[in-house]
Amino acid sequence: MSDTREDILELLENNSRLLPEDIALRLGLSAAYVSEELGRMCDEQIICGYNTLINWDKTGRDFVTALIEVKVTPQRGLGFDKIAERIYMFDQVKAVYLMSGGFDLTVIIEGSNIKEVAFFISGKLAPMESVLSTATHFVLKKYKDYGIILEKQAKDDERMIVSP
Repeated sequence: MSDTREDILELLENNSRLLPEDIALRLGLSAAYVSEELGRMCDEQIICGYNTLINWDKTGRDFVTALIEVKVTPQRGLGFDKIAERIYMFDQVKAVYLMSGGFDLTVIIEGSNIKEVAFFISGKLAPMESVLSTATHFVLKKYKDYGIILEKQAKDDERMIVSP
């Protein structure tokens, strides 16, 4: 991948609202060239979408996020891809990652409550033929997500108190 493409991607990764004109100005390129590159990278699925990171804890929306460690038996000739595809097709699933280490897949899901997540795991995920075991971890609080600090901690006033 060219350095120019990487530069464009880095700018977009930090702010997906940038217009081609803004990117062109920052990189000393023409807006037409940037637009063409963006189109090509979308066609090549290098750019897969544009998202907004929302701190849902600051809204009235109640839901829980769970990270599920999944051990699976890879399917002959297909490896982990087929089971991962079956899992990521569920609406509750936000992400699926192939992992190294003590388990095979990390599945991140969201539900309206713990019970809904439990029913998803026990009713849909765990019964899958290739799934050997699951271990579920619930997110209690997000401090940083996708490189963005969600809640800046108040710094203690480090000045020394001087009294007369």
